[in-house]
Amino acid sequence: MRSYRTLLLAAPLIPAVLLAAPALAATKAAPNAAPPAAAAAPDVKAGVDAWEAGDYAKAVAVWRPLAITGDPDAQFNLGQAYKLGRGVPADLGQAEGWYRRAAKQGHLQAEDNLGLVLFTANRRDEAMPFITRSAERGEPRAQYVLGTAMFNGDLAAKDWPRAYALTKRASDAGLGIASARLAQLDRLIPLDQRQRGLALLPEMEKNEQRARLAAVNAAAPEAPKSAPSPVQTASLPASVPGTLYTPPPVLAPAPAPAPIPAPAPKPAAPLSPAAQHAAAAAAEAAANADVATAAAKEAPADTVQTAPGAIRVVAPPPSQPAAPGTSYAAPPEKGPLPPAETSAPPPTPAPAPAPAPVQQKVVVATPKAAQPAPAPAAGKSPWRVQLGAFGVEANARNLWRSVEKAYPAAAARQPYLVKSGKLTRLQVGDFASKADAESFCSAVKKDGRPCLVVDR
Repeated sequence: MRSYRTLLLAAPLIPAVLLAAPALAATKAAPNAAPPAAAAAPDVKAGVDAWEAGDYAKAVAVWRPLAITGDPDAQFNLGQAYKLGRGVPADLGQAEGWYRRAAKQGHLQAEDNLGLVLFTANRRDEAMPFITRSAERGEPRAQYVLGTAMFNGDLAAKDWPRAYALTKRASDAGLGIASARLAQLDRLIPLDQRQRGLALLPEMEKNEQRARLAAVNAAAPEAPKSAPSPVQTASLPASVPGTLYTPPPVLAPAPAPAPIPAPAPKPAAPLSPAAQHAAAAAAEAAANADVATAAAKEAPADTVQTAPGAIRVVAPPPSQPAAPGTSYAAPPEKGPLPPAETSAPPPTPAPAPAPAPVQQKVVVATPKAAQPAPAPAAGKSPWRVQLGAFGVEANARNLWRSVEKAYPAAAARQPYLVKSGKLTRLQVGDFASKADAESFCSAVKKDGRPCLVVDR
């Protein structure tokens, strides 16, 4: 089989074909070369307009004096004219000279064409630095030439994966001769090395963008230095700190304003019966809040059945403080308030008639010290549960009737109405132990009712 090196060595004229492609660089491809010139000087733009109109001699006449004075765009355009032989006789030597002058001033397209002209003139060692830099910036013709050199290994180190990648980049840019060469490389380079070459393409594209940006920044002219300001500034002697400095006077703090005496409280007016009932309801609410807080800390227990008893109204002795209540009936939302209760109990205790639905006997005890409430029978436990505290005794009795119906175990217990000032507390006893009382409270609390274990 004919070696690929022989194919490449038989193609030194291929770069000459590549040089014919930039013929459009000064005509239809003039946007790559001429527009920068038009932006730099209107005279160069006039030459580009004449070139596009087909008047090549006029274009050369416009560019030549500008190129001689050092305009890089005019130098590049004049090199294109000599390379293509339009407006002047074809002369690659003249083209090389004008390309070199523009390349020294940072004209990237001039440097690209200079490398290709040198390579066509068989001055390949001199051309390869320009070819390499152009290929790094992504110039397709330079990538094709460098890829060929890397495959042969004669003008660059042999690197088949990179040679395949460079040829692929040139083919993707639309260079037809690179596409034909890529088909040859598909037959000559092993699959694993072609895959390695394809893996280089993303990073290679990024490097091309960086190289183009760096080259453009390097070729950009330096920013003009600002002219010196015509304003003259006087040079002052250095100051010595602390020599001519007088500290400011220390200001005395302003005296604090005298406090304004608070107005004397006005004597409270006597309360009406309705206000007294409202005060009793507020006291009842405060007592219920205290009992609810204490009841929340009690641990639940099982329900225990006990024996029945009669409702008793008990006034605590002066030395024994009354326990706070757990609940109270809210005042009516509409209608008149209930009448106020009498502040002093009757001197002689009188039995209160029991409600009609409840067949129980009510024993009312006087709050006098000489006639204390009857004590429980011997052997009974002092543990009770408190179900509520009320400002109206009838509300306590109504609660007991509802508890009897809801809990059969409560109906078998002894209820007590304990007086404490204007409050009446409903308690249920007598439990054998604290555990029995807690078990009863647990059953009541499950239905959302307040309950508190007390020791009478």
